Amino acid sequence: MGQLSQFAPFLLMFVVIYFFMIRPQQKRAKNEKEFESNLKVGDKIVTKSGFHGKIAELAETTVVIETMSGKLKLERSAISLELSAALNKKA
Repeated sequence: MGQLSQFAPFLLMFVVIYFFMIRPQQKRAKNEKEFESNLKVGDKIVTKSGFHGKIAELAETTVVIETMSGKLKLERSAISLELSAALNKKA
């Protein structure tokens, strides 16, 4: 019983770290991956670097977006979930 009470603070620390740091990050990564797979031609998006545009073409790992100044080819992971959601909420 004495050994269990010695390791209880470490166990409690691990549980707290898991629920406040690891689990939310895993959830966010899952949402990002789902968002990337649900993209379709014609969606209005914002990239993580701030480019606004509309999806013109989709490939397995890349996307071509149409902006006011032309077309840009980007990685799918460069599209921001939060900024695109905010853009689509306004419209």
